[in-house]
Amino acid sequence: MTALTTLKDRFTEVSDRIAAAAERSGRPASEVLLVAVTKYAEPDEIRTLMRLGHQDFGESRVQQLIQRSAMAEEYIERLRTAPHAAKEHDEDTGNVPESVRWHMIGRLQRNKVKKAVEHARLIHSVDSMRLAEEVQSVALRRDDPVDVLLQVNCSGEASKQGIATPAALHVGDQIDTMVNVRLRGLMTMAPLTEDADQIRITFERCRECFDDMRKRDIGGSEFNILSMGMSSDYELAIEYGSNLVRVGTAIFGERLTADDED
Repeated sequence: MTALTTLKDRFTEVSDRIAAAAERSGRPASEVLLVAVTKYAEPDEIRTLMRLGHQDFGESRVQQLIQRSAMAEEYIERLRTAPHAAKEHDEDTGNVPESVRWHMIGRLQRNKVKKAVEHARLIHSVDSMRLAEEVQSVALRRDDPVDVLLQVNCSGEASKQGIATPAALHVGDQIDTMVNVRLRGLMTMAPLTEDADQIRITFERCRECFDDMRKRDIGGSEFNILSMGMSSDYELAIEYGSNLVRVGTAIFGERLTADDED
């Protein structure tokens, strides 16, 4: 992909690559969910993806999650109540979804759990029992369950957040007993390296951990999400079983301020 391609071009290319990787792993493209990470995206770029029919977006900071989700809701409501306004700007809004699903993908502080739960459909980054217990305290005050992923540090890097792989089964078991918290699967991040073998080892470890937890019936039938893969490695992640990828830079382009995961 070159800097001259449009957002639509990049989104289409990522979607096509996901479909090809899924086919190589013996699955249809529909079984892999693309979460577009909007950390460095402009509001107009998010609205463009919505007009292309995209529904799942991810944020790594709670404050931006709140702002972006409100913006998306306002845009959908505006199209619903004043469709002529879009026509005046020559916007093709026929594919805009009726609702947008937001994912909390970044490190989550316990004092921000309540706000994250209010705005995110899925929290990807439960990386400790203390955080899981805070989610539980919020979940008990809700009518609907809170869906979470357990973040596992499958690379073993000290700089990475997440439960150590040997402890994941035990922690998953504990979360599974929590009232109104629904453990949907696992999330991991591969090391930032060009060594494909290190990346493969990380993804393979997470897939094995995921399979072990399913064999023990942790989470039941709803334990079915394996979130692995970002802009630099999502194709490899899919080949190792990922069914949810978090892609930012490959869709929105390089940003000078980009300094962490997407």
